[in-house]
Amino acid sequence: MNKVKKNVYGILRGSFLTDESAFKNWRIIIFIVGLLLIMISSAHRADEKVVKIATLNKKKRELHAEFVDTGTILTRMKMESSIRKKVKPTGLETAKTPPQKIKVTINKE
Repeated sequence: MNKVKKNVYGILRGSFLTDESAFKNWRIIIFIVGLLLIMISSAHRADEKVVKIATLNKKKRELHAEFVDTGTILTRMKMESSIRKKVKPTGLETAKTPPQKIKVTINKE
């Protein structure tokens, strides 16, 4: 039990960083800290991309809804009844007789 206490006390004091073989320990610690920093930064970048994707999807849905609404309005504007209402004040009316075909013949002599 005495050896276990000594080892735990040595770890808590940080003697593994100050003895003769400390250089190996420092290299491993610095390597692990570097990996942790890379992992944290990549996690933050992934989170930023997820937020950006969610924002773009929301904007896409809004633009699609606007596109559908605009298409509906355009379809209503192209209806014959709405065109009649708009041109009635100018004096235009629908023809009572159907249009006639005009045939053009070219004589080659």
